[in-house]
Amino acid sequence: MKGKIKYMVFSLLLAVTILILPGCDKATENRIKIMTSTSLMTYIVEQVGGKYVEAINLVPPNQHPGNFDMKPSDIESLATARVFLLHGWPGETYVDKLVEAAQNPQLEVIKTTVNGNWMIPQFQSEAVDKVKAVLIQIDAEHKAAYEKNAAAYKSRIADKETAIKNRLAAGNVSEVKAIASFRQADFLTWAGFNVVATFTGPGAMTPQVTADLIAKGKENNVTIVVNNVQDGQDAGKAVATDLGAANVNLSNFPGGFINTETWEKAIDYNVTLLLEAVK
Repeated sequence: MKGKIKYMVFSLLLAVTILILPGCDKATENRIKIMTSTSLMTYIVEQVGGKYVEAINLVPPNQHPGNFDMKPSDIESLATARVFLLHGWPGETYVDKLVEAAQNPQLEVIKTTVNGNWMIPQFQSEAVDKVKAVLIQIDAEHKAAYEKNAAAYKSRIADKETAIKNRLAAGNVSEVKAIASFRQADFLTWAGFNVVATFTGPGAMTPQVTADLIAKGKENNVTIVVNNVQDGQDAGKAVATDLGAANVNLSNFPGGFINTETWEKAIDYNVTLLLEAVK
């Protein structure tokens, strides 16, 4: 009797599995394969596209997009992609060679230009609208889903901005003067810091540039120097050391640090680093 019951249960489970699997396979097979130039773009595509897309990131999040060298695996991925989604930045100089090497006549190369630092909530939200428009353009059938997903993510962005602004206000960052990488200056200004001078990457930190930054820092009582990880960690460390200021490295991309694979985690971690530095 027990054997018969076990057989009946097994048969029932098998029948249910057979009914479910075809739907799962179909959803997987029909996903739109999209290669994105950065993790910033990848995350938004995943949030808006949901189950209808497969997003593949190209440039590792701890590298600068302008210093990227393509690999054979990148060419293979692009060869089977439906869309190559770019920021339209000047640093994306590898695009033409990569597209040519992929030899994919079905590929659409699309730029979603947003003039601002995508880590800032305002521009993250603007980028969501741009990505949504692209997905609807190439897959109008699922327009309603893309619009719903985009609205939900934009709501989360707004909530995150409110929470972060409260944290920054409690830290009195408006009283803090900073020197920053030009790629982090806008983010610091959004956060409420007073940025008195900027610098580029390590290669541009000549003795004269360093001396000028130190002089500017002393003149303005600068207490924090902020670097951009993707441009070269600790580029302004010599300036910070001379000023007796905190030296902080921030990332402009999700995944630039461990356990920061989402935009929410990345911006939270950047803000935590800043607040710890100005305590």
